[in-house]
Amino acid sequence: MAMENYASRDIDKIHTDVLSQSRQACYKARDAFFACLEKESDKKPTEIGSVGLQYPAECKKSRVEFEKNCIPAWVKHFDRLYCRDKTAQRLLEDKAIRRGPLSLPQPYTIKPSSSS
Repeated sequence: MAMENYASRDIDKIHTDVLSQSRQACYKARDAFFACLEKESDKKPTEIGSVGLQYPAECKKSRVEFEKNCIPAWVKHFDRLYCRDKTAQRLLEDKAIRRGPLSLPQPYTIKPSSSS
């Protein structure tokens, strides 16, 4: 009966406090999962998340919480952001290692043909 009263009151009213609480729970679960990924980064990934994100089995519990607290579109979005940021970070680190003098191609010298 309490649920019926709650549902029948204002159908068009948006309950922003409920939305805010669920969003905060999602962010907290996301941060816990990605913190686990960073902490366990030296271990071999054995589990596969959305968009090809791989993670170690030690992070499976936090991944389940992440997927439970966030809508699937957000999980996919956050996974893509994480993968993109890690790829960019890896590329920047690779370029930092390869810094040094640039080797430019030498100009070709064309010798005139000796057809007399």
